[in-house]
Amino acid sequence: MATSPSYPTDPGGPSGPGGPTAPAVVAEHPRGPRGPAHWWQRRRVRYGALIALLALSGLVILALVREQTGTDGFLVGLGLAVLPVPLLITAFRWLDRVAPGPWRNLVFCFAWGACAAALIAIVANSFAVRWIATATADPSGADVLGATVIAPVVEETAKAAAVLLVFLFRRRDFNGIVDGVVTAGVTATGFAFTENILYLGTAFGTDRLSGIDGIASVTAATFFVRVIMSPFAHPLFTVLTGIGFGLAALAADRQHVRRVLLPLTGLLLAMGMHALWNGSTTFGQFGFYAVYAVFMAPALGLLTWLAVWTRQRELRTVREELPAYAAAGWLTPGEPHVLGNLRARRLAREYAGHHWGKAGARTVAEYQAYATSLAFLRHRGRRGRAGADFVVRERELLFELWRRRELARPALAYAARATAPAPVPWAAWPAYAHDPGHGYGHGYGYGYGYGHGYAPAPAPAYGPGPVAYPLGVSPVPPVSPPSASPTPPSAWPAPRP
Repeated sequence: MATSPSYPTDPGGPSGPGGPTAPAVVAEHPRGPRGPAHWWQRRRVRYGALIALLALSGLVILALVREQTGTDGFLVGLGLAVLPVPLLITAFRWLDRVAPGPWRNLVFCFAWGACAAALIAIVANSFAVRWIATATADPSGADVLGATVIAPVVEETAKAAAVLLVFLFRRRDFNGIVDGVVTAGVTATGFAFTENILYLGTAFGTDRLSGIDGIASVTAATFFVRVIMSPFAHPLFTVLTGIGFGLAALAADRQHVRRVLLPLTGLLLAMGMHALWNGSTTFGQFGFYAVYAVFMAPALGLLTWLAVWTRQRELRTVREELPAYAAAGWLTPGEPHVLGNLRARRLAREYAGHHWGKAGARTVAEYQAYATSLAFLRHRGRRGRAGADFVVRERELLFELWRRRELARPALAYAARATAPAPVPWAAWPAYAHDPGHGYGHGYGYGYGYGHGYAPAPAPAYGPGPVAYPLGVSPVPPVSPPSASPTPPSAWPAPRP
């Protein structure tokens, strides 16, 4: 990792007493001028092509499912299959609360799973089973082979394609294991939604032909198995692939073998668990329940624990990395703690929503998201895993934070006061820690020690002359810097008109 000056300089000095006032807005955008793009490289063209592909896949899969289930069966299947979808989406969004990805990524993943991946699976599975049945003259054996071998390979590969596309083309939104879990889980939720329509609609048609209804019907049994007992089955399989991509996202760019092998390993594990689940019905009368109790339930618990633990580690990363920017004046001293605490983040959004409406709450949420991304970026940089665009990306994030600071900082200050621990008796503090001239006073000092006791985190120290540190604290030697560092906003190039 190259040695360079460490971290951004003071954007204009602290706004508290005794320091110069920072500029109210930053007009310049850090990315500077952009060259003309070819028509096929324009965002609208790419988005339009993707939407057209997904819409076409959706129309085809709709026609295929309706043809197989009938109109009534399709409507019944649709009404029953949609029930677990909000619960699963909510669960994955809950996991992604620290650094929530944009909704457009989740919409793409769900649409890919429900339309493109489902279409690929139906066409490929049907063709493979028919070919095997014709070649072996054993339709029953072909069905078993299709369920235990062909379907896991085809379906997991089709779902993994969405995770791969997000990993390649939305790389800034894919930072680790949680992002892989959420991306893969939402994709699999869409796939299971379409598959449940097919299975439930077919079961309804069977019940109508046989004249059976009520709890003894095939529809009720299918609903119990697929919607009540195992709505998480497909997400659980594909999450293994997502974890592989998440680990690859944490690897350095130069670790090419690791970045390839980890997703492939996750995909193979997903195929294996999927095959075990599909084959459980061939293990005897209680084979399904045995596989459910011995493999599926423990795997679900383990992966849930892993996702929650990873989220807590992300919060710890935010608390550890952002103090360097607070020491340089980009953030207030209490913000690293607030941004690393889910309850404090929620209180800040609620405060902004109460005083400035939905627009204010959205601005604070954006501020939190950009600050979290900044912490992750600095963490990767310190570990030598930052990409070549580290400088540009850091400037972009700082620019976005600086634009929103005047609305976000009062909300974050309120959250800091609301979540502060009980005050420590005054005699417990060292004699040098109290300075009545500090701008933030007891609100931040008692809660987190930034104003009254703890030494500040490693602070930026480059540029000609001394750096103006907030609250009058003295700088300490910086930790290992990332590969490059930005200039303050005043030196950023002007955007292209």
